[in-house]
Amino acid sequence: MTIMGEFVRIAGVPHHVVVEGSGPVCVLSAGLAMSWYDWEPVVPLLTPHRTVVRFDRPGHGFSGPARAVPTAAGEAHRIGSLLDALGLRTPAAVVGHSIAGFHAEAFARLHPERAAGVVLVDSSAEPHAQAPAAPAVRTGATRALGSALAAAGLPALLGPAVRRAAVRASRARHAHDPAPTPLVRRTYRTARVLRGALLENDSYRAVAAELLALRTTHPLPASLPVTVLAAYDGRPTLPALHWLERQRDLADTLAARFEAVPGAGHLLMLDRPERVAEAVLCQTPVL
Repeated sequence: MTIMGEFVRIAGVPHHVVVEGSGPVCVLSAGLAMSWYDWEPVVPLLTPHRTVVRFDRPGHGFSGPARAVPTAAGEAHRIGSLLDALGLRTPAAVVGHSIAGFHAEAFARLHPERAAGVVLVDSSAEPHAQAPAAPAVRTGATRALGSALAAAGLPALLGPAVRRAAVRASRARHAHDPAPTPLVRRTYRTARVLRGALLENDSYRAVAAELLALRTTHPLPASLPVTVLAAYDGRPTLPALHWLERQRDLADTLAARFEAVPGAGHLLMLDRPERVAEAVLCQTPVL
């Protein structure tokens, strides 16, 4: 059964958060357009040993609408502010999936004293990213597109179906979407989630470029455990092998432990939740 959680206000935006378990803290942050319940298979494997924090970024899940354009520093500070609001002061392991891998790494670089470990779950990796030109124009166009799609009623009409199709396409063997239908309808039928996803997608390159800059000015602590999990569905296609190579390069860049996880699509936490949990639990907690 999915726990609905509570709301904490950060920078004026209500953030939906679910806290379960006990012990050292770990934070789970899902990829673009995903929600807190997409970690559901991982949580029961962690809660006997960890205090597990799941949250929805602005415009995602049940959180309030996004007010600001996402940045790497802003998302790192959001994680810190969330932990502060929850009264969780001890160092936390941060688990980031896909685009949230940028955020997890940025948190460890900007708040090294608060990071107990980093686990990147099939993380985005852009070693040559450059910030796009005219960001204000792009953001304005993205907001206008979101408003037009919302006015046309597309979120209510197609949102849940698009979500289901995207999940199937991102899982090994195109497995079904395990998310409860009522939750999918409550989240993906809203213009709020559509706008949040569009805004994060539009800022992707800028966030990636910002993270590259942080790597030159804010080194990771030498003792920080970092793990890179790369999904591999078993098909030796050129795109799959290229993706594995990018993930290996990311691990090399971060001096991280690398693991290719067979039998998994991009939504690795749904296909192989035990590997995500093991990656978190094998990191020595900082008390």
